Amino acid sequence: MRVAVYYNNNDVRLEEMPIPVTGPDELLVRVEASGICGSDVMEWYRIMRAPLVLGHEIAGTVVKAGKNVARYKVGDRVFVSHHVPCNTCIYCLSGHHTVCDTLLTTNFDPGGFAEYLRVPAINVDRGVFLLPDEMSLDEGVFIEPLACVYRGQRMASMKPGRSVLVIGSGITGILHIKLAAALAAGTIFATDIHPSRLDMASRYGALVIDAQDNVSERLMELNKGHLADVVIICTGAVPAITQALASVERGGTILFFASPEPGITVHLPVFDLWKNEVAIVNSYGASPLDITAAIELIKAGRVEVTDMITHRFALADAGEGFKLVAGADESMKVIVEPQK
Repeated sequence: MRVAVYYNNNDVRLEEMPIPVTGPDELLVRVEASGICGSDVMEWYRIMRAPLVLGHEIAGTVVKAGKNVARYKVGDRVFVSHHVPCNTCIYCLSGHHTVCDTLLTTNFDPGGFAEYLRVPAINVDRGVFLLPDEMSLDEGVFIEPLACVYRGQRMASMKPGRSVLVIGSGITGILHIKLAAALAAGTIFATDIHPSRLDMASRYGALVIDAQDNVSERLMELNKGHLADVVIICTGAVPAITQALASVERGGTILFFASPEPGITVHLPVFDLWKNEVAIVNSYGASPLDITAAIELIKAGRVEVTDMITHRFALADAGEGFKLVAGADESMKVIVEPQK
């Protein structure tokens, strides 16, 4: 089968490897669509393990089911979660499924930028989700990123009426804007340095602020003298952290949805955070609960997703898609179609 192998952001090669052999408790899935995630182009995160086949935002069709697999059959359209938790450790039982040791060691084989992938037994048990009849394969690609966004807002205790500032209006920033609106947030604000992304954020209802301006001052002007109740950091740029600290309202919450690379440290005004009762929360990945919620939100039309697709590429041209996403300007959601 053909696979797109990642060496670095500017070197993604079409190569051949055998179709994975599946066991009696496993599935073989034909990948129909696979989204390029922003994390796929974080070289500091990926390049140390290169070469490898990436791709975790997938929708596909079951083409082979092991003899012991009862819940899925050939022809089923599915979303497959690449990481799955054990559901029994102290982290899972306390609601922190995404730091579970099992989750951090599970994956499907080889990755979503391939014509086929093998779904291991543990993923079959707790990481395969049937696509509703009314959900398209394109919509299925957004299940994983929306689930991550849903988890972030859940961790931040998003409530109706709270004002929201999204720092960074890439694909996850736009999803945060859309989900916050669906959850009846108050006024939503968004920043970015790219005019095209500010335009898109504005299109989906956010009041936009150029990230190169004094964000907190502009926020006060636009929000009737108040800062934001919830500030969501959707970029690894260090200045975004400083902007977040200056832009959160008393009693508010800062959500680290994205992070700088390891080794980066920042100054925290601990006294101000304490005095103003500002909470800092973090969110990594998505749990099965979040995936289920994302499926329902898309199915019900509460969060429209396909209008964010800007580019499609055949598998042989996946490298062009990686360059677009790494450029962080001309694209929003880039989809690779491995069967083309």
